Amino acid sequence: MCLQKYTQPATLRTPEEIRQEFAVRGIAISSWAREMGFSPGLVHQVLAGRLRCVRGQAHQVAVILGLKVGEVGEISDLPFRAKEAKDSGE
Repeated sequence: MCLQKYTQPATLRTPEEIRQEFAVRGIAISSWAREMGFSPGLVHQVLAGRLRCVRGQAHQVAVILGLKVGEVGEISDLPFRAKEAKDSGE
């Protein structure tokens, strides 16, 4: 999955606020998860607070939903990774 840069919400939201937003719009959390390329179970675990959301897809879900401050990107987006790749001729 190729993730775009996501704009951080102005304020963080609670899992309950996110669930309410899905309900108001009539969108199933599982449908959103699949459309975004995430496992529905993973998204439900993030919203339930069962995962720390420190790295990987759990981190990405939490940032995109506005549960935590952070950035969503790829390894190649890191400035020191990109420089290493250029230096080694990759």
